[in-house]
Amino acid sequence: MARGFMGKILRVDLTAKSVITEEVDEKIARKYLGGKGYGVYLLYQYIKEYAMRGISVKDMDPLGPENPLIFMTGPGTGVPGFPSSGRHHVMALKSPLTGSIGSGNSGGTWGATLKFAGFDGVIFEGASDVPVYLSIVDGKAQLRDAGDLWGKNTFDTTRILKKAVGRKRASVMCISTAGENLVPMAMIMNDDHRALGRAGVGAIMGSKGLKAVVVAGKEKVPYAKMDEFVPVSKRCLEAIENNPVSGEGLPAYGTAVLVNVINTAGSLPYKNWQTSVNPDAEKISGEALAEKYLVKKGSCWGCNIACGRITSVKSGPYQILATEGPEYESLWALGSATAVKDLAAITKANHYCDEFGIDPISVGSTIAAAMELNEKKCIPEDDLQGLDLTFGNAAAMVEAVWRIAHKTGFGKYMAAGSRKLCEFYGHPELSMSVKGLEMPAYDPRGIKGIGLNYATSNRGGCHVTGYTIAPEIVGIPEKLDPLATEGKAQWAKVFQDFTCVVNSTVNCLFTTFALGAGDFAELLSAVTGWDYTDAEILKIGERIYNLERVVMNRLGIDGKDDTLPPRLLNEPLPEGPAKGQVADLDKMLGEYYKLRGWVDGVPTAAKLKELEIEL
Repeated sequence: MARGFMGKILRVDLTAKSVITEEVDEKIARKYLGGKGYGVYLLYQYIKEYAMRGISVKDMDPLGPENPLIFMTGPGTGVPGFPSSGRHHVMALKSPLTGSIGSGNSGGTWGATLKFAGFDGVIFEGASDVPVYLSIVDGKAQLRDAGDLWGKNTFDTTRILKKAVGRKRASVMCISTAGENLVPMAMIMNDDHRALGRAGVGAIMGSKGLKAVVVAGKEKVPYAKMDEFVPVSKRCLEAIENNPVSGEGLPAYGTAVLVNVINTAGSLPYKNWQTSVNPDAEKISGEALAEKYLVKKGSCWGCNIACGRITSVKSGPYQILATEGPEYESLWALGSATAVKDLAAITKANHYCDEFGIDPISVGSTIAAAMELNEKKCIPEDDLQGLDLTFGNAAAMVEAVWRIAHKTGFGKYMAAGSRKLCEFYGHPELSMSVKGLEMPAYDPRGIKGIGLNYATSNRGGCHVTGYTIAPEIVGIPEKLDPLATEGKAQWAKVFQDFTCVVNSTVNCLFTTFALGAGDFAELLSAVTGWDYTDAEILKIGERIYNLERVVMNRLGIDGKDDTLPPRLLNEPLPEGPAKGQVADLDKMLGEYYKLRGWVDGVPTAAKLKELEIEL
């Protein structure tokens, strides 16, 4: 087996309560790396198997036992000196929120610790008839009863299992209230405040009766060429430290540094995207968070950026003495999208999202959609049950998070996500989502390239599929005009392909502010012993993205779904630097398909052959 891998994957049949060990397929690892890439490959193997058995994945219940849940690390995970290498990736065949592919990525220590325990990944199949958790310690894996853990929140579950293992550096990944309640926006939490945050993967874990996975171990990840790796690692780490974003902005204010930046660009969505200039942005900014509530910085395993925010609200109605965040997306979703300007309330709501295990982007966006529905008098008072969902109502926003996680009161309507909520009340156009996944905090009417990425992102409205904000706003690797459409198709494609590589190594996307494909090629070559070029690295990313799109096509998703909400396509921004602009998706989508080698959102046979994708 190549270096950088432990060489083993666990396959857990929850129905049969069996755990077996399989070898990592070296040919597949060379072709797809690990993390997302290896996970996508495995998902397609399930599709082929199910087709032989007459099972339609298009009609499959996302919360049924046939939906696999795959956790994978990559050859960069847990490697000291490989920048920001504490991450892991999850893949599921079908998201309960969107019906599209389920995909998520998380930092912390869990991914690295899984490798120290001796494994590169874990595949869960079937469903347990009683709550269970998986213990992986020093190469030994056991399913154990989780009856006493069911009903406990993220923090209690983590504390209890770390104590049970008795290892200081054990790491716990678990679901909480929302996952147990099968809320389609539920997250999988690890290390208390890190999250596999989007597409409802926590509900899938809950449907399987799987409460947690605790890992501990002392193995070391092997290198192939230490003498080559050390100087490359040193150069890359220095580049990250000397970069104005990864070395200055993120360490100082975390991702929340973007609140004022994006608002100044006129692209911070406000009041459910009715406009994108927030007059109170400064009150919920990273600067305000640092001044009022920041205790210290935090970092994931192997990270020299330290963008995490450890915070505390010492007093008042939203007191929370020890928590982390909120980060940029949470500040926007729970704050700007809902017009709430009370930073303490946003911090408390964000803490609830971690405590109950629920995605703050989808939750905040759904609450914002409910507020606009209420503003338009579309929701009967009896349904609201006393919840005053008015834009800017901080108390109602915090209460709504609690109700969604517990599926109580009006929360049972919102728990389905904004698309189904808005459809239920007759206004689907008020859901600011793509393929059913709520979009994050950048208005494509003022930043054109990110709109193309949203529309063509495989899992739905996602910024971390291809973060064109880097060139369009930050100016990295070069400054682009955010209001121009020319050339944005090429940028979106390259960013999406490169992101697939980073999610398969598995490392933090923030490293890409300073590092490019050539850097990753050198790092991977030294660790694995395989000789990669930058061109080959990007081809691997393109292969992963195309195979993921093939999976999407099998689920019935194609070009008809590569679109944006009507508001962004038809309603010009009413104010700010991008006043009068719409998303202009049609000006970019045709060129994007041509560059991809797709016809109406479907990869051609020629493109698949070129990428050596065997169906």
